[in-house]
Amino acid sequence: MNRTFATGVGLTVASVLGYAAGVLASYPGRAFALTGLMIGITVAAVSAGDGS
Repeated sequence: MNRTFATGVGLTVASVLGYAAGVLASYPGRAFALTGLMIGITVAAVSAGDGS
């Protein structure tokens, strides 16, 4: 597992937790959890197919 893939997975997990926290209690900037989720999935998917 390379570092970029691990970063993407970590960002995805953190974003899911942030989204869950936003469902339970409103906080400013909670919409960034969805942005982080999209970026995390993209980074993990792109780095998983790099062949290394």
